[in-house]
Amino acid sequence: MPLTRIQSLGITDGTIVNADINASAAIASTKLSGVVSGLTAADQWRLTTNFSVSSGTTSDITSNWEQNDSTGFTVLGSSMTQSSGIFTFPSTGYWLINYIMNPISSSTDDYVGGYISITTDNSTYTDVTETYGNQRAVNADTIVISSFIFDVTSTTNCKVKFKGRAGNTTENFQGNTTKNRTHVTFIRLGDT
Repeated sequence: MPLTRIQSLGITDGTIVNADINASAAIASTKLSGVVSGLTAADQWRLTTNFSVSSGTTSDITSNWEQNDSTGFTVLGSSMTQSSGIFTFPSTGYWLINYIMNPISSSTDDYVGGYISITTDNSTYTDVTETYGNQRAVNADTIVISSFIFDVTSTTNCKVKFKGRAGNTTENFQGNTTKNRTHVTFIRLGDT
């Protein structure tokens, strides 16, 4: 295959200037389509105090939620709303949901878990994630992480709640009013 070279000897300095490039309509925003300007919504909520789940059971986390109010945090866009542990989205779109559980064990060699549960009809909930971790010592902290991308097509009908699962002993999903322990993060990724 022959090598092709462009000779620049015929182009003198100053022939093409930055002003010519910057003024070009070829890269104007009016010529682009489908370009997203960035994330439009993000919010974070946490447990303020421990939430206890009895051994061998799964429980909806219905209380002790607060929106993050720590220094440095600001809601991007509109806030999520919450009532008895059921979260409502402020807008439709694809939402990334991260559920970080921080349980503490009262036993050794036990398991602990959690679920993200959604509804698309504001009535029937379906567990869309099921995540577990192991605890190897008494009073051991564990981190269990669960994520889901939810196509929220209706702010009235699409909702989410979170559950805790205890193994052989009662588990305390840790909360704190000044820092994130057990917490959830919501990030709107784009339009539905």
